[in-house]
Amino acid sequence: PEECAVFHCRGCWTVLGDSLQLCGQEPPGLSVLICFKVTSDVTWEDSLLVGLEGALLGCAYYLLFCRSCGSAVGFILYSSGSELAHLRDLFCFFKDSIMCYFLKNQMIIEASKVTFPAVTLKK
Repeated sequence: PEECAVFHCRGCWTVLGDSLQLCGQEPPGLSVLICFKVTSDVTWEDSLLVGLEGALLGCAYYLLFCRSCGSAVGFILYSSGSELAHLRDLFCFFKDSIMCYFLKNQMIIEASKVTFPAVTLKK
């Protein structure tokens, strides 16, 4: 409860998710918040994209969008190498596309400047 935050689209402030749904640690090379559930204001297209560079090189994924403003806000990994396999089928928000509203102190902070406590899904 100390760290409860609501995740908003940086472009239009639509609520996309919250910190109670966080389920994994940020992998090296990716600046993302990993969630197992998001709001209905997060959409994605049926077409897969393939990463051509960086941490998603060779990975197939669906791009996530904010339903309200159409901004790209993250991805759902469909296939990857073993190093990112734990992210498959989870919602990964780009930290640069998300703002965090912390409930307890009513502060708004860029997600890229926030470190949440470690959480992991159990097998």
